[in-house]
Amino acid sequence: MGRLISIKGLLLLLVLALSAALIAVAVQFRLFERAWFNVSQPAEAPAHSLWLSDYKVVIEAQRIQGLEDDVSALTYDPQRKSLFTVTNQHPKLIELSLDGKVLRQIELIGFGDPEAVEYVAPGRFVIADERAQRLVKVRIDDATTSIDAAEGQQMSLGLEMGTKNKGFEGLAYDLKGQRLFVAKERDPMRIYEVQGFPNLDPATPNPVQIRDDRKRDAGIFVRDLSSLHYDSLTGHLLALSDESRLVVELDEAGKPISSLSLLQGQQGLKKSVPQAEGITMDDQGVLYMTSEPNLFYVFSKGGKTD
Repeated sequence: MGRLISIKGLLLLLVLALSAALIAVAVQFRLFERAWFNVSQPAEAPAHSLWLSDYKVVIEAQRIQGLEDDVSALTYDPQRKSLFTVTNQHPKLIELSLDGKVLRQIELIGFGDPEAVEYVAPGRFVIADERAQRLVKVRIDDATTSIDAAEGQQMSLGLEMGTKNKGFEGLAYDLKGQRLFVAKERDPMRIYEVQGFPNLDPATPNPVQIRDDRKRDAGIFVRDLSSLHYDSLTGHLLALSDESRLVVELDEAGKPISSLSLLQGQQGLKKSVPQAEGITMDDQGVLYMTSEPNLFYVFSKGGKTD
């Protein structure tokens, strides 16, 4: 009888240990918050939202040909009707067509670890150097073949430094409000709002202001931030998480209202997106994404293409 009790006790300890481990994993990966968000979703899309759950993949895991290094981040240029991304081992600014073909490669000089790029005005972009937490405004035109960081307007933030390789991973720009959103990957995960940089009119002084919203950031049920996109039609922010394999739509108050899963079997995906790094949308609401190792994705409402 004593041996039987001992075995039962051991089994109970194993069950308790396994339960504790599962709870720890659920807390670490924000699974409870994500599950509650999923079950509390309305049956129909709110009138003023992108409603990401309606998006389906139309181009999946297409290899970006002609590049030696992996791309990171993504932005849409409404004038050129093309996409821009960056590579960081041998820093370059890459222009892509809307179907993921390389159009040109622009050498980046004086950039240590470029991780994000964002369109802010015709011919003007901001590039983020991750570990240095440096933002650089650059100019390009049809003839540009190289960009020197020393020639661009720069700003170093130096916010919550000390976490190796967990710096700035994403940028988004509110053209109307002239706000630059800057995503810190994690430890801690943050979305900063920067006003006054870039200064698009040097003749007019524009003091720099930096804000964050820790309540909003704590409410985003993802493990990290890989990229951002600001949608000017809704005023909503899209936050991409590689580790959570998820895109979350945040309303103007910073509340999550819809999501797009990057897991196999969701959104029409045949395989999970391996390591999502960049996200953007065009002016038709089509969503573009890059993932290591140099994979290109396109999602659209209902999976429809023009």
